[in-house]
Amino acid sequence: MSSETLIDVTHLSRRYGPIQAVSDISFKVSRGEVLGFLGPNGAGKSTTMQMLTGNLAPSHGSIKICGIDLLDKPKEAKAQIGYLPEQPPVYRELTVDEYLTFCARINRIPKHQIANARTRAKERCGLNDVSRRLIGNLSKGYQQRVGIAQAIIHSPAIVVLDEPTVGLDPIQIREIRSLIRELSQEHGVILSTHILPEVQMTCDRVQIISRGHLVYNDSMANLNQQTAASSVVVSLSDPVSDNDLMALPDIQRVDQLGPQRWRLHFQPDTQPTPAIAKAIIDQGWQLLELTPEHKTLEQIFVDITTAEEIAAHHKETESAEAAA
Repeated sequence: MSSETLIDVTHLSRRYGPIQAVSDISFKVSRGEVLGFLGPNGAGKSTTMQMLTGNLAPSHGSIKICGIDLLDKPKEAKAQIGYLPEQPPVYRELTVDEYLTFCARINRIPKHQIANARTRAKERCGLNDVSRRLIGNLSKGYQQRVGIAQAIIHSPAIVVLDEPTVGLDPIQIREIRSLIRELSQEHGVILSTHILPEVQMTCDRVQIISRGHLVYNDSMANLNQQTAASSVVVSLSDPVSDNDLMALPDIQRVDQLGPQRWRLHFQPDTQPTPAIAKAIIDQGWQLLELTPEHKTLEQIFVDITTAEEIAAHHKETESAEAAA
């Protein structure tokens, strides 16, 4: 992956009157990278996307696109951005070729280069077979492809995609995911989505925003490590005490789930499941079940955002008590 920084966001904030929608967030996006941008409803995700694409001015902070300040030189900076909103901005009464020609013109592509730019965008998005068809007669998946084609027709450095697979069938979703990965070879891509498997399948790095704060920013590889098993469920036919189970390798806590059934907790980086199975057999206990439990990305997302909600609530309570 190239280390060339395409987006540099520094101390970005946005207020709506007394409401702090986005608070002091900073991050970078490099060429060849797909950044997943996640957040619960009302977290400030859409506000951040609007500021990144120049559709909304920040209250504080700066955004640089390929080293160009978005506030000081908006036209130059926006020329390096391709944007696909959640609702693709397509004209249903136009053919694909007519629409992409229009998009090339509003992106100020020189007249003699429009045909080549349109052809390249169609080839990258798999639209050659529908060039002369009305966009309104295309499937939802193909309309999304047209939306992506308009976002890349001017060869921007950054492509921002907002919920690009919403409403698509499984085959169309796979095709759009593959297209996003291909786009990342030449561009930096920001993918805003509520679909957590989308992040796992597509992104190199993940950011989570909650209550306007950036609460998580790490690589997909590190996030996947957090989904590693940290507990195992065992069932035994023999009567065994919690103390006996605590004596098994690397066990930190034991929860009784039912008659002769327990959840055994351990540190995720130890992975002692084989040693636990061997120890149980060596003890002569009859093992009926041994199931490692993996934390899902959804659970991690909920844990992170819930922790932020609890911390914010405590802070508000302390402020209220101090004021009283």
